[in-house]
Amino acid sequence: MTCMVTRLVHFGRFLADIDPELTSPAELDRQRHIEPYLNSVARALNSKNGSLITSADQSRRILTVSSFLSDISEWGWIDGPPRRLIFRSDIPRLAKTLPRYLPLDVDRRLGEALEGSEFRLAADALLLARACGLRIGELLDLELDCVHEVPGNGAWLKVPLGKLDTERMVPLDGETVALIDRITATRCAGRALAHPRSGRPAQFLFTHHGRHLAQQALRLELDRAARVAGIAHVTPHQLRHAFATVMVNAGVSLQALMALLGHVSAEMSLRYGRLFDTTVRAEYERALDHAKARIGPLPARCVPVTGDGDWRNAPLIKTRLAGGYCLRAPAQGSCTYANICEYCPTFHVDANAVAVLTAQRDDTEALVTGADARGWSDEADRHRRLIGRLDTLIAEQAAQ
Repeated sequence: MTCMVTRLVHFGRFLADIDPELTSPAELDRQRHIEPYLNSVARALNSKNGSLITSADQSRRILTVSSFLSDISEWGWIDGPPRRLIFRSDIPRLAKTLPRYLPLDVDRRLGEALEGSEFRLAADALLLARACGLRIGELLDLELDCVHEVPGNGAWLKVPLGKLDTERMVPLDGETVALIDRITATRCAGRALAHPRSGRPAQFLFTHHGRHLAQQALRLELDRAARVAGIAHVTPHQLRHAFATVMVNAGVSLQALMALLGHVSAEMSLRYGRLFDTTVRAEYERALDHAKARIGPLPARCVPVTGDGDWRNAPLIKTRLAGGYCLRAPAQGSCTYANICEYCPTFHVDANAVAVLTAQRDDTEALVTGADARGWSDEADRHRRLIGRLDTLIAEQAAQ
């Protein structure tokens, strides 16, 4: 109510400025009052930072005035306007941004940083949120008896009432069950605490020193893990986006995704479908293959090279592979499948492959230097990640 009153105050002050003789909402006129107000909202400034208010704030101000005028008319107030003054087309369109997912390598590094944390309860809470796609409020409201073993159907996590006032069951694998067991052993046992929704005494899964684990503790732990992993700021909700993205990429149906995330409308889940739409990808690859067939392969001897004609010095995007190399025009960008096998968890090497991997590593070091010289920082980082992965593979074989 306070927010609504504040928005109506903006409207009232505007009317007082442009028409001091106005005494009743019944006298409001679309052309003299409403349209100038809509223009003023588009130019309104934030009182804290002096910048223009966001589209969301503009929308809320206009919707509040629209609802107020409609309500007083429906209630039969004498001061109600005789006709509708604000229409749907007057509401500013809000930006429809895609979910902020975590790339696979970032997701992996963040998980490793959380596994190495000393604050085990907060770190394990974040790992559980990532494993089950939980909102932070749902996560902290989990109770000790949240895991249910269904005969013949494995273990399930009962997610309590959350943002949309819906409960749901999320299937658990063995690793996640073991994680919850570790949380149960780490938590601080104590007296039951009042449930924030019902007020009844409840034994929460995440209690620390006799208190409910705070959201701020999770955010601070996530910030610490992000710094250790060498990545930018991450929010707890991005862990949920990461879970949903993995599910979409794995081919989960829309109905299953809605059930896993606790969405009440297909539109909410379709945001993740738009993030990595397999149909769009398939059409893109079909068109690209057709274009390549018409253009023909890139003639290797016609590319401009420097020095002795070594492919590593060509002004192109290059990828060293165990059995050869790939050349791409800068406009094409890096290949989505570049070095995908080296990063695959099922990729194994033996003693005979060490020499090939070592040669691949040496060439990749040269590619890092070339990319840095051309200002291709993303390319250089990609090659550095490959070097790190090759070092790991070579070291594993040396240990064996």
